Amino acid sequence: MDKIILIRYEEIFLKGLNRPAFEGQLIKNIKKVLNGLGQANVSKAQNRIYVVPEFEDYDIDEAITRLTKVFGIASVSPAVKIETDKQLIFDKAVQIAKDIVNRKQYKTFKVETRRADKTFPMTSMEFSRELGGLVLKNIPHLKVDVNNPDFFIYVEIREFTYIYSEIIPAVKGLPVGTNGRATLLLSGGIDSPVAGWMIAKRGVAIEAVHFYSYPYTSERAKDKVISLCKVLSRYTLGLKLHIVPFTEIQCEINEKCPNEYLTIIMRMYMMRIAERIAEKNGSLGLITGEAIGQVASQTMESLAVTDSVVRMPVYRPLIGMDKSEVVEISQKIETYDISILPYEDCCTVFVAKHPVTKPTIEKAERYESVLDMEKLIQNALDGTDTIYIEPPV
Repeated sequence: MDKIILIRYEEIFLKGLNRPAFEGQLIKNIKKVLNGLGQANVSKAQNRIYVVPEFEDYDIDEAITRLTKVFGIASVSPAVKIETDKQLIFDKAVQIAKDIVNRKQYKTFKVETRRADKTFPMTSMEFSRELGGLVLKNIPHLKVDVNNPDFFIYVEIREFTYIYSEIIPAVKGLPVGTNGRATLLLSGGIDSPVAGWMIAKRGVAIEAVHFYSYPYTSERAKDKVISLCKVLSRYTLGLKLHIVPFTEIQCEINEKCPNEYLTIIMRMYMMRIAERIAEKNGSLGLITGEAIGQVASQTMESLAVTDSVVRMPVYRPLIGMDKSEVVEISQKIETYDISILPYEDCCTVFVAKHPVTKPTIEKAERYESVLDMEKLIQNALDGTDTIYIEPPV
């Protein structure tokens, strides 16, 4: 008998002839996220992936915690693997039921059997019925409840048989690394980490660009963003963060451009710089956390102006969401508590008193023409620090 982790995936089934590539990337990602826990064999068979530890002291609970954050995985189950022998299965399943009842004091149960091996002499229904009878015989106070049981006994009869009682949901999506690379403009707020997470869920490898304005923003603001990246890296399997000095640009804009256009011109510079970093690192698009109408710089007119200065596509997964929906996701992925820490980011520096809500490209370009754009951008790129954040272990 072996203790194993059984892994299920869903959307990958729809990939047709490309499916082996998606499965291969998912297995590669699983191996990476489990690195450091000890020796374990990761293999695929009959539309399942199995993690089989080589030693008894393997931390299965920690492995499951990590696996539930791997994009492409729909659910996981700690299971036991035994020979496909009717009596062996019955004996082990009854023992598992006894252990559960002793720990939890449950009163009702249900057996669900999946017979993938059609040479096995009993149907799924026949097997479930007979196993259920044996459990009732050995644990007299239990009752069967097919609608709302306290616990399940799941049996998958394949080349080997797998028995488990939990199906633990994971994040689903597609494996990171199957859909190119994109660059996230990451502030210290609630929205942008969620936007990055949502794009990564579609299989996109992401890296991040953060603009900071020392000494107007503190080191704690930069540390806050690094902390956000550490959380995101659990899902992205690591994250490259480019930290761009933005003080000179903001001071120049504040001094020489109309106050109502401060935010728009600042965003234009951010987009240009992010695009250059993205091009250098092989990204195919930019990601922002903007939503229509949330603030003055996120009106349709404002977004059109900021998009006009880049050639890359700009992905905005939050574009039609309201704040409560974004907050709910941020809490689920555990970025919310960091995002609300009261450390200002560069977007709160030199805020326009009455920001324009319907800017035009012509005015924005005319107002910023007094700036030495190439020099400012190059200075920011020359001062950029890049760090790589490994997934936390």
